[in-house]
Amino acid sequence: MRFLVRDRLLGIGDDYWIEDEHGRKAFLVDGKAMRLRDTFELKDTQGQVLIDIRQKMFALRDTMVVERGGEPLATVRRKRLSLLRNHYRVSLADGTELDVSGKILDREFVIEYDGELLAHISRRWLRVRETYGLDVVRDDADPALLIAVAVCVIHLAEKERDDD
Repeated sequence: MRFLVRDRLLGIGDDYWIEDEHGRKAFLVDGKAMRLRDTFELKDTQGQVLIDIRQKMFALRDTMVVERGGEPLATVRRKRLSLLRNHYRVSLADGTELDVSGKILDREFVIEYDGELLAHISRRWLRVRETYGLDVVRDDADPALLIAVAVCVIHLAEKERDDD
């Protein structure tokens, strides 16, 4: 499954649609402005909230929390710093971990589980400016969770860049 994401230009408070590979609206990322912490909701086309994404308060490192139905689903934080690539760790509620690595700000990165590719995020496939693709590689993967993870790591990387 491939999804197309138009990069939001203004940050928190912006809403943007994620389309499927046929150009149909699939998910809405609803940025919640006027909150104490950065908050997003991932909604389906009927407006139902599938996943809540929010910044964790009082964390030593910037951390995003992903919830489904009020229950914790994942925690996303920076793993380590290297000169060329960003690394993020996604700790799932069931105790497993996903690894996110690549050039986040360039929208060229992958999401892996135990060394196996789950999703590839890239601008290379597309000709439209300010758009990137999210290719879910495994059929049994949760597209909404992988989209939420991509939203989190991009937000954290942009925030870190802006703080520098």
